Amino acid sequence: MCNDYEQHVTHAQYLEAIKALDLDSSGAVDLPEADDIRIGDMGPVLRVAGNGVEIVQMRFGWPPPRPKAPPVFNFKSDNRHFDNSKRCLIILSGFFEFTGTKSPKTKHRFSLKGSPLMAIAGLWSEDEAGALSFTMLTTEPGPDIAPYHDRQVCVILPEDWAHWLFLTKPEAELLKPLPAGSLDVVTVRP
Repeated sequence: MCNDYEQHVTHAQYLEAIKALDLDSSGAVDLPEADDIRIGDMGPVLRVAGNGVEIVQMRFGWPPPRPKAPPVFNFKSDNRHFDNSKRCLIILSGFFEFTGTKSPKTKHRFSLKGSPLMAIAGLWSEDEAGALSFTMLTTEPGPDIAPYHDRQVCVILPEDWAHWLFLTKPEAELLKPLPAGSLDVVTVRP
């Protein structure tokens, strides 16, 4: 499942997407580029701020739920409701899935067809010390992902960003695989 993604979204691309949604974006926008953001790394996350939205840097992966457990970086959305959760969107240009059994595994890059940016539905949390972290929501694989993995992250189309953040559409309409041909896939490491 998605444990690695890239962030090449520019400040201008982000502002254009937010403007198209008629959302108020407060605060400074920090979108540092990264070829690989992995579990434990910091990444830009869009969350509600008052009646608008803000970009905040958060750690990828919730802290382990118990000693010696790994961080929670993917969280199943199936048959769950998130109306009382801290919803967010992970802003990115593409995510990676890996196939094969031997290292190094084959690395495949998925991006939203015809768009320089995309978002994955997520949840965020804050620990006692004030550290922020996020996890990505997953669902059954769509036709573009199924040949590579048995689960997929919940990609939210730009026109649905506000619907996820403010939950103004039913979750079942948002947290589902995209139709065939929605994602471009490129093998970046055979």
